[in-house]
Amino acid sequence: MAEDLRRIDPSDPAIAPPQTAHDDPRVGHLLGRSERPLVVLIGFPSDEGVRRNGGRPGAAEGPRELRRCLYRMTPDAERPGRDAERPGESVRLFERTRDLGDVVVTGDLEQDQERLGRVVAAELALGRVPVILGGGHEVAYGHFLGHTGTGRSAGSLEVINWDAHPDVRELPGGMATSGSPFRQAVEHPDRACRRYRVYGLQRHAVAAAHVRWIEERGGTAVFSDRVDRDAVAGAFRQCEGDTLVSFDLDAVDAAFAPGVSAPATCGLEPRLWLEAAEAAGKCDLVRSIDIAELNPRHDLDSRTARLAALTIWRFLRGFARRPQAPD
Repeated sequence: MAEDLRRIDPSDPAIAPPQTAHDDPRVGHLLGRSERPLVVLIGFPSDEGVRRNGGRPGAAEGPRELRRCLYRMTPDAERPGRDAERPGESVRLFERTRDLGDVVVTGDLEQDQERLGRVVAAELALGRVPVILGGGHEVAYGHFLGHTGTGRSAGSLEVINWDAHPDVRELPGGMATSGSPFRQAVEHPDRACRRYRVYGLQRHAVAAAHVRWIEERGGTAVFSDRVDRDAVAGAFRQCEGDTLVSFDLDAVDAAFAPGVSAPATCGLEPRLWLEAAEAAGKCDLVRSIDIAELNPRHDLDSRTARLAALTIWRFLRGFARRPQAPD
């Protein structure tokens, strides 16, 4: 696995946590303190699939900018713990989260997705929860390949996507794009995907044929104007087995997430988006997540990068409330 990862250099000023007082720890100070990680961060700095799909390049820079914002955040102050010897659940979980660095990306998208799949499969086999930092939404198929690499039986994995687009396009010339990962997952030869559900679709940006394609295969397509708090909670109550969750930032309204490959007008509000992230964390059937389409080249005041980092933060906050919360 070592050949598949390029370690993040913690001395890099772009991602180093700020220097703070001893009683003001930041996420970047806490990550990896424990030798027994429950969660691992894996970067996938690729936007070749976006380029092939006609989107705006720049998402390859997403993992580094997401880390820069995440490392500077504080752990949850609501339950900080009594003292340094007995830290709160948020601090303990960040200590049991390890940043493995980035998968080496070559520009050969299909091979890069397979490489990501091998890394994810190895972490799943150790019982860890991978959190994959994209990159374009082609990250989702490499993420899915990690689950197939663990020898799953047919129909054993649910897939949930929070997205303005269903991303079930046909593959032009047989080549993967950022618009095809969930068609590839559903049609994968091992048939591991038992059901694909997508939430947050934009009515003006979705082909009716793509909605039919999903529904004909037993999936669900939910438009953004139908997504409310009940829909968020219901999405995870419906999980019946191991679940992969993908978060595409273009589902969020462009006023709050301008730095994406395809900005959304009238997209989801950040509050609902973050509730979905925390609900995914709380759901003990969710085995892994990814976050896609952060494009720093088109961001404003790092607002999209901060939202992406907060999405991970809220997922981890929810994870800390699972029954097997870190001891």
